[in-house]
Amino acid sequence: MVSFIDEHRGVYGVEPICDMLPIAPSVYFEHKAREADPTRLPARAQRDAVLRREILRVWKENFEVYGVRKVWKQLRREGFDVARCTVARLMAEMGLQGAVRGKRFRTTISDDLSARPLDLVDRDFTASRPNELWVSDLTYVATWRGFVYVAFVIDVFARRIVGWRASTSLRSDLALDALEQALYDRRDDDADRLIHHSDRGGQYLSIRYTARLAEAGIEPSVGSKGDSYDNALAESVIGLFKTEVIRRRGPWRSLEEVEFATLEWVAWFNHIRLLEPIGHVPPAEYEEAYYRSQQAHAELVALK
Repeated sequence: MVSFIDEHRGVYGVEPICDMLPIAPSVYFEHKAREADPTRLPARAQRDAVLRREILRVWKENFEVYGVRKVWKQLRREGFDVARCTVARLMAEMGLQGAVRGKRFRTTISDDLSARPLDLVDRDFTASRPNELWVSDLTYVATWRGFVYVAFVIDVFARRIVGWRASTSLRSDLALDALEQALYDRRDDDADRLIHHSDRGGQYLSIRYTARLAEAGIEPSVGSKGDSYDNALAESVIGLFKTEVIRRRGPWRSLEEVEFATLEWVAWFNHIRLLEPIGHVPPAEYEEAYYRSQQAHAELVALK
C-alpha cells in the first residue's frame, strides 16, 4: 500500500488515498520517516537490518551454498549472538537457501575379474588420527568439449581432501596422479599404518596403482559388497562437490574451467567450510586442534 500511495500521492494527495485504503495517514508518514531515518525503527528491525547484511555476506563468501544451519553456525563462530530461528526467518525473507544434493551417478566401473585386496574398512569410515585411513573415488563433469573426470583422495579423520586431479580421460593415471599429490603432501618415512580404501573401480585395481601403494607402505582396501555404501564417505564428499560447484556454476566449457573451479573449491572446503560430522569446523582447523592436543600431551609427559 505504501508504494501505491507513493505512486499516486502527487495527483490525489495522501489523505484522500488513505480514506479509500485500510491505512491511516499517520501510519504512512511514520513509515516514510523510518525509511529516511533508520534510527526511528524498532530495536528488532534495526537488528534485523544488521543481521541481513551479515547473513548475505556469509552466504556470498561460501559459494552461496550454505543453508540456515551453516550460516547460523558461521555467525556464531564470528561472535554474533543470534538464534537459529532468526537466521531462518531472515533468510526466508531474503530468498536465500542452501544447495540441495541431487542424485549421485556411478563413474567407477567395477572390475570383477581383477584380483582385489581385502576390505579392511567394512564400512567403518572413522579414524583416530590423520593419515590413518584415506578413501578415493572419482566423478565426471559434462563440458562443451566432452566429459571431464575428477579424482579425489580424502583423509577420513577430518574429511580433508589431500589429493585431486582432473582429466579428459578416465584412465588409471588420473587416480594415480591424485594419489601422488596426496603422498607428496602428507606421507613421510616415519608414518604410522595407513590404509587406502576405494571401491571396485578398475582405476584403483590397476597394477600401477596398487604397486604405488605398496611402494609407499600403504595397505590397500577395496569394498567387498559392490554397492555405494562400500565407499560412502568418498561419495559423500563428491556429492558436495557436485552440488556446491558443478550443478550451481555450470555449464562448463572446458577442462581448464573445471580445474580452476575445483582448485578454488578444495581450498575453501579444507580451510573454511564447516563440516557437521567434525563439530561444524573446517577440516584444517580440526586437524590443527588434534596436533595441538598431541603436542600438549607430549609436553605433559615430558614434565613427569
